[in-house]
Amino acid sequence: MHLNRTIPALLACAAILLSGAAHAGVREDQLAQYASAAKAANPAFAGFSTERGKTLHTRAFTGGKPDTPACTSCHGKDTRGPGKTPTGKTIDAMAASVTPARYTDPAKVEKWFKRNCTEVLGRVCTPQEKGDWLTYMLGQ
Repeated sequence: MHLNRTIPALLACAAILLSGAAHAGVREDQLAQYASAAKAANPAFAGFSTERGKTLHTRAFTGGKPDTPACTSCHGKDTRGPGKTPTGKTIDAMAASVTPARYTDPAKVEKWFKRNCTEVLGRVCTPQEKGDWLTYMLGQ
């Protein structure tokens, strides 16, 4: 009887571990694509920076919409806490440690970079900015 309970428990643990690995692979692929594009744009590119990502997330910009001068305008200063849109809609935490499925769909990641970079910075983010920011969020 004890063996009958152990096998399903082991299978459940394996499924959880493998799903995390799958998420990591998608994220690593996305970062590799950003790194390749960043290197093509700037041959001196030496890798992504958590510090630059944090600065990008917290810095106020003047080129975008006046009501969203920084990522923190909607996402908040605490990446592990929820944010709120200007219309009051709750946004799940940006930190991958809190919202594990976040950043696992490359099309969604690109969609939100396009929308949010335009609204905050007033332009499309560079591949290096995307990689820096994503590296920061994956470490949170």
